[in-house]
This record gives sequence, structure tokens and C-alpha cells, in this order.
Amino acid sequence: MHKLALILAALALTAGVALAQENPAVEDGPGPNLVIEVADAEGNSKGTMVLDLFPEVAPNHVARLTELAESGAYDGVVFHRVIEGFMAQTGDVEHGRQDGDTAMAGMGGSDLPDLEAEFSDLPFERGTVGMARSANPNSANSQFFIDLAPAGFLDGQYTVVGQLVEGWEVLDSIKLGDPAANGAVSEPDYMLSVTVAETEE
Repeated sequence: MHKLALILAALALTAGVALAQENPAVEDGPGPNLVIEVADAEGNSKGTMVLDLFPEVAPNHVARLTELAESGAYDGVVFHRVIEGFMAQTGDVEHGRQDGDTAMAGMGGSDLPDLEAEFSDLPFERGTVGMARSANPNSANSQFFIDLAPAGFLDGQYTVVGQLVEGWEVLDSIKLGDPAANGAVSEPDYMLSVTVAETEE
């Protein structure tokens, strides 16, 4: 099952290339937070991103992300598709391991069942975290993406699970993919470690 492939390849052509994006004014909500340390292909840390998750908006998807993070499943998973001016995608725990063959990264999920969509009226803005899926709306599993720029054409079509609140420079430093290959990345950056942090009251 190919996540965000043909559908978003066509949509990305209309998204345009964002050269200098302003970071939206966002506050860290009640969480939980996903804390992601990003590394380059050689294992050198590029810094940390903090994603504020929205359990009140997409409880089942947030539960899935936190379950996989707490189990260590996301550690070592690559950013297999990164499209300039659009988004950075990761989370294929089946085919996206940095220390393995990533040729099929983007085609897999986890050993857990797919999730039913939890669409909302939240817009896809810069830093929005959404769940990747195939043409079937109820096929999200483990893969997610972070928007590099506003992507209103995704509104209401993909499940919003959170928002980047720290590490904008890290997001912007993630290695870009080949535009001619739908953003597929050679020698991709990866999630060195992913942990869950509860927001203090």
C-alpha cells in the first residue's frame, strides 16, 4: 500500500515552492508531545523537533503515535519523502529503517491495524502534523508528515494529529528528495530517537 503517493504527487505540483516561510505563532498545548531527534545519514544529530499532539482531535491516531514511540518503533526510521515547499514524511516502521533496505520505504506501516479516519476542520498550515494514508481514507497506520508550508488542499482529506512547536530550523534542514521521484530521498535523514513527553500543567 503506497502512502501519499499518486494523490499527493499530483497535488504537490500545484503547491508551489516556498522559499522563505514564516513560522506560525503556536503555543504548546496539553500534549502529549512527541520529541524527535533528527540525524543525517551518517548519524550526526541535526537537533530536536517537538510535536504537540492533539488527542482531543484525533484520539486514536495520537494513541497510535505514542504507542509506537514508546515502544521504540520509530527510532531509526527515515524521512523517506521530502518535497520542497510541501512536506516531510516519515514513520514507515516496516520498510523505513535507516539500518536496512529502504527501497520500499513509504509502502508499509506497522504490525498494528489501520485506523479509521478522524477528519477535523483544522487546517494544514506550516508545521501541521498529518497522518499519511493511501487512497482509502481509513488506511492510516504509522506514517505521518509535517508540513513545510501551508497545504490547504489537504484540509478535511487527511487526519490532523498535531503541530510542530519547537525545532523549526530542524524541520527546514531535513534533506530534500528528488522532485522527479515524488520527493524520494537518497541517503535520507532519519529519526535518531523518538520519545513521548507529557506537558506540565
